[in-house]
Amino acid sequence: MMTWIVKIFLMVAGGALGFIYIPELIQLFSINNIPAWLQNEFTGMVIGIVVMYIVSMWLARYIVNVMKVLEERILKASLTDIMSGTLGLILGLVIGYLISSQIAQLQFLGVQNILPIFVTIILGYFGFQIGFKKRDELVQLFLVNRGGGKEKRVDETPGAKRLKILDTSVIIDGRIADICKTGFLEGTLVIPEFVLAELQHIADSSDALKRNRGRRGLDILNKIQKELPIKVEIYDGDFEDIQEVDSKLVKLAKISDGVVVTNDFNLNKVCELQGVAVLNINDLANAVKPVVLPGEKMNVQVIKDGKEHHQGVAYLDDGTMIVVEGGREYIGKQIDVVVTSVLQTSAGRMIFAKPKVFEKAL
Repeated sequence: MMTWIVKIFLMVAGGALGFIYIPELIQLFSINNIPAWLQNEFTGMVIGIVVMYIVSMWLARYIVNVMKVLEERILKASLTDIMSGTLGLILGLVIGYLISSQIAQLQFLGVQNILPIFVTIILGYFGFQIGFKKRDELVQLFLVNRGGGKEKRVDETPGAKRLKILDTSVIIDGRIADICKTGFLEGTLVIPEFVLAELQHIADSSDALKRNRGRRGLDILNKIQKELPIKVEIYDGDFEDIQEVDSKLVKLAKISDGVVVTNDFNLNKVCELQGVAVLNINDLANAVKPVVLPGEKMNVQVIKDGKEHHQGVAYLDDGTMIVVEGGREYIGKQIDVVVTSVLQTSAGRMIFAKPKVFEKAL
C-alpha cells in the first residue's frame, strides 16, 4: 500500500514538472520539426507522468525502505526524546527563518537565493541536536518542583511533596502498595519506563522463580494504579549512555530532585554517596518493629544451624533473625532465650540471644 502511495506521489510530481518544464525545454533547445502537440503543456504533463512511473518502479522501493527505517527509529525513541528534539527543531527553524529573511536582502553573487536555504537547514539540524541531547534539562523543567521552583527544597518548605521514584526491587517486594494504602507515602509515584522494561524481562524469564517475581511486580503496579488513591506517572525517558538500571534511577532522581524508593541495600548506599534522597522500605519496617532490649526474654523455636560453632538460628513472626549462642543442641525445640544484643542496619535487624537455661546455670 505504501509503495503505491509513493508511486502516485512521484507520478503527480512528474506530471506537475512536465506540465511546467517540458515545453520550455523544447523551446530552449530549439528543436526543429517538433509537432505542435508535443509542445503543449498537457502533453508535457503526460510525458512527465510516464517517465516518473518508470522511475518509480525501482525508486519507490528504496523510498519505502528508508521510511520504514525512520519509522522504526522513531518508535524506539521515547516520547521525551521526540518532544525535546522536535522543540529544538522548531526553534532552530524559526531562528533560521529570521536570519534568512535578512540574508535574502543581500545582493552579492546570488547568495540571496541559496544561502537562506542553507542557513535554515543548518540551524534546524543544530536545533534538533541541541534539543535531543539536552532532554534531561527539559525533563527537569516539567518534573522538578511542580509547586514552586528548584530552590524551594522539601526540607525548607513544610508540606512540600517530592516525586517518589520506584525501583524494581521495591515493586517486586510489594509492601509499597500497603504503605501507599495507609497514606504514609505522599506525593506522586514515578515509575520509569526502564524499570517497567526490567520487570517485563524478569516476568518473561525461563526461571520459574524469577518469572513469578516479575509477574508479582506487575500485579503490584496494577494494584497501585487502579485501586489506591495516589497519583502515578510513567516516565518514558531513558538514559542511553547509562547501562545499569540503578544508575539510571540515580540520574533521574538528580535531574528531577526526586526521592528513590527502594529496599536494595546497595542502591541505598549509592544514593547516599551521590547525595540523592532515598527512602528504604527496610528502614521503615525496622522502625515500626517492637523494640527489643538486652535482657528481655522471649520464646522461640530453633530451626537450623548458625554460621559459627554451636550456634542455632530462630526467627520472629516478622522475619527477624535470632542467633542463639549454644542453640545448636536445641534445633527443632521451642525454648526460652534471653536477648544479649541487637544489631540493626538498613539491611535488616539481627538479634543475638542465649538460652535461658544458661542464665540459670550462672
